[in-house]
Amino acid sequence: MQEQTTSSLPASSLPSSSERSSSSAPHLEIKEVLLRNRVSAQQARERKKAYLGELENRVKDLENRNSELEERLSTLQNENQMLRQILKNTTGNKRGGGGSNADASL
Repeated sequence: MQEQTTSSLPASSLPSSSERSSSSAPHLEIKEVLLRNRVSAQQARERKKAYLGELENRVKDLENRNSELEERLSTLQNENQMLRQILKNTTGNKRGGGGSNADASL
């Protein structure tokens, strides 16, 4: 009886070291791709979170600015109304007193 061991097989029938590593390489490559995808997804989530934080801060700033502008608008409208009333009262007094003299002073 003849026993054949791996050493008695011709070298061409044994897988080379590159063939052996290439058989496990796809498994490693898949793990590496999955890891890179996981890291990339985490980074994307962090960027999104930071972006949303910036947007929320911007919204707060714009809301504050809007409130300030609304207050200023209200103040200016009140002031404008008061000045119009003063002008109306002042002009009414001048017109009532002199007729054509009021027109000459303008």
